Amino acid sequence: MGRRALPKIDPSLDLSRHLVSWDELPRPWDPAALFGRAAPLEVEVGSGKGMFLHAAASGTPEHDFLGIEIARKYACFCAARIARDEIANAVIVPGDAQRLFGELLPDRSLAAVHIYFPDPWWKKRHHKRRVMNERFVRDVERTLAPGGALHFWTDVQHYFDASLELIAAETRLAGPLAVGERPAAHDLDFRTHFERRMRLLDQPVYRAEFRAES
Repeated sequence: MGRRALPKIDPSLDLSRHLVSWDELPRPWDPAALFGRAAPLEVEVGSGKGMFLHAAASGTPEHDFLGIEIARKYACFCAARIARDEIANAVIVPGDAQRLFGELLPDRSLAAVHIYFPDPWWKKRHHKRRVMNERFVRDVERTLAPGGALHFWTDVQHYFDASLELIAAETRLAGPLAVGERPAAHDLDFRTHFERRMRLLDQPVYRAEFRAES
């Protein structure tokens, strides 16, 4: 099923505070340059339309949230969503998450990493394009602060199983820890639009959490 066309962005919105290009990211890494303060930082890989980034940042104001989304049009839509509601602790970057982790994020710098419904790259010859690969999961472990969490959800069971095997083989993260499914309090009370779609269709969602050593 293809994605629906995105609604138009209000041209009067100032996205400069929330939409940051790759070249504008601070070097050396300093999240205070993005958020104007020092606070625990969580990163979402593949923010899509921004449902999780918006809800998490507004619901956890004591943390900062950085989303990275490879499709620029979705990153812009996400930025507009958080700019519209003046959510100061959320920023989105159009770009490649593997570069962000491999080139910029320092050791033990993240409170959490969120990966929800990544592209499964169905064909076997395309599996090398999956974000859940050997180098990436090692970078996730390296960047998590002691006790930090990796949250991984997908609707594709064989991708889920392969990713859990990969994490076990390549890292010392504790898990997988079980993550229960809770009832939605309202129509948008889901982690992402993909979770909403799967649950409304009564399709399974596979969830796991991992923890870095304390």
